[in-house]
Amino acid sequence: MLVHLRWPLPALLTWGAAWASFWGLQRLGLSAWVALAVAAALGVVLSGWAASWWRRAIIGLGFPVSLALSGSASLPAWAWLLPLALLLLIYPLNAWRDAPLFPTPEHALRDLAGQAPLPAGALVLDAGCGLGAGLRALREAYPAAQLHGLEWSWPLRALCALRCPWARVRQGDIWRADWAPYTLVYLFQRPESMARAVAKARAQLKPGAWLVSLEFEASALVPQAVLSAPDGRPVWLYRTPLQARKP
Repeated sequence: MLVHLRWPLPALLTWGAAWASFWGLQRLGLSAWVALAVAAALGVVLSGWAASWWRRAIIGLGFPVSLALSGSASLPAWAWLLPLALLLLIYPLNAWRDAPLFPTPEHALRDLAGQAPLPAGALVLDAGCGLGAGLRALREAYPAAQLHGLEWSWPLRALCALRCPWARVRQGDIWRADWAPYTLVYLFQRPESMARAVAKARAQLKPGAWLVSLEFEASALVPQAVLSAPDGRPVWLYRTPLQARKP
């Protein structure tokens, strides 16, 4: 996956793929602006594998910027707004405060049920489900659970629903949604958003419910357990009532 490659290889590979699709589609007889739209969309989608917002912007906008500088295509002025529109469509401005697309590695949650057993039919939420990698990992851990995904971006929500037809995937703001119905809420966010997640879990999760975070610790809390994903990332488990860490 691009996320495991050393920077700037993800950007170079994405730009190369975008250029290849741009020229290839034109050779098939498609117009330049259609080829631009497809190539730009490819770059924006692949930008989701980057681990920071500025790298996502570099990857997503690199192809159209290089195309404009090269002068190798004659396009109307409005066509150059298309890549930016695609970027904002998939990553709305308020979503950049969180984690627009941090994919959960395969099998990252396979040992979760051993430490956080859930009854059959329990409601489990992937808060910020992206393209569905987290939902797939949760399904591996809890095949009998009712899995729900919540995603702010409409295009990502639609793609996630296609990839995970066995889950209920909705569009919405994870911070405005009610977490009370869920027995477990899973997050793969950023360190900066963990305090907000803790406050929301305190206010809404029922006693005995779980808050699970991949990689990023809720430093104000004492974890119930810490697992290790196959790639070495920690999986932090917190159970309500949440226990505050002593100063």
